[in-house]
Amino acid sequence: MSVLENSLREDLNVIAPRALAVLDPIKLIIDNYPDDQEEMLSGINHPNDPAMGQRDIPFAKELYIERDDYMEDAPKKFFRFTEGREVRLRFAYYVTCTHVVKDANGKITEVHGTYDPDTRGGKSADGRKVKGTIHWVSAKHAVAAEVRLYDRLFTIAAPAAAKEGDYKDSLNPDSIVTLKNCQLEASLAQTTIEQRVQFERQGYFCQDSVDSKPSALVFNRIVSLRDSWAKKR
Repeated sequence: MSVLENSLREDLNVIAPRALAVLDPIKLIIDNYPDDQEEMLSGINHPNDPAMGQRDIPFAKELYIERDDYMEDAPKKFFRFTEGREVRLRFAYYVTCTHVVKDANGKITEVHGTYDPDTRGGKSADGRKVKGTIHWVSAKHAVAAEVRLYDRLFTIAAPAAAKEGDYKDSLNPDSIVTLKNCQLEASLAQTTIEQRVQFERQGYFCQDSVDSKPSALVFNRIVSLRDSWAKKR
């Protein structure tokens, strides 16, 4: 399986355009961004193939980011959002986290921050270094989708050869994880069933050929970006 998955990654890395998709969204509100302002930012479709061109990505005051891109009391080597830390939003601006909002149960519902308007495109005139770069989508312009994370069916390489028990004891309970409220950049609504695309920082995906519809998008993961099984071993 490792050989197959690595071959998939090598092939898809070359042919798959990139896009932004937030699979476990939490809202990021940029408090010093004008309420009624919107703008189009430019994103490259492939970092190593200029021929794939660029696309427009809408940006506004309210965004979605990944829930695990924020951490309270984060260690020094956590280079994403925590209070007081500045990160780069992919293709956009530098943003500094100021505070969060929690519900009655203590669950974080919003992350708040301020942006530096002089860092459009993700660079600063003073050349200051920002170690963390995270992906995002505009809340107003995002497209909702179901995303299915497929993984290996078994937790061991040869379940039929196990000395004890039977093959069902080695079934992977996470061989499919279905995420219902993912938020995707608007351009992904225009992809075809046959098209493969990399969700940046997430993996390679394609639309489900049976269940996906323009009014209810469904994307399946083909393969992750890294071999998580090798890391576990």
